[in-house]
Amino acid sequence: MQRTKFILGGLLILAAVVYLIVSSTQASAEYFMTVDEIKAEGSSAVGKSMRLSGAVLGDTIQYDSQTLALQFDVAHVSGDNAEIEAQGGLAEVLYQAVNDPSRQRITVVYTGPKPDLLRGEAQAIMTGKLSDNGVFYADELLLKCPTKYNEAVPEQAEAAGSGY
Repeated sequence: MQRTKFILGGLLILAAVVYLIVSSTQASAEYFMTVDEIKAEGSSAVGKSMRLSGAVLGDTIQYDSQTLALQFDVAHVSGDNAEIEAQGGLAEVLYQAVNDPSRQRITVVYTGPKPDLLRGEAQAIMTGKLSDNGVFYADELLLKCPTKYNEAVPEQAEAAGSGY
């Protein structure tokens, strides 16, 4: 009898721990989506916490240094790394995305300091929520520059080092 109570108590504690883990994971889950996927979801994507990835359109970047309000548009880029490599790599895919007027686009609003890497043809990875009016309000903004920017760094470093 004593052993049955002990086992039953242990199972209840284990069930409570599993429940807490599952519920906290689901509450903080963020969906990673592309621009095309968000557009296809329509109103069902509104208000969900998610991650969005897209190519920054350089001529749409607007920044107010007084209010730290940053706004720009992103164009659809595939989320499949194999597809990106098959199309010539990240730099080529981002270039094609910003120069293709038929690609779906979403306006992004972010409040915070303007990142140094924010420029046209950069890949933006944002965490936030889609509003009713179709604007993505980002809480977090990460930028990934294509390899053509990274390739210039060693040449600059060599040029700086040769002057000594």
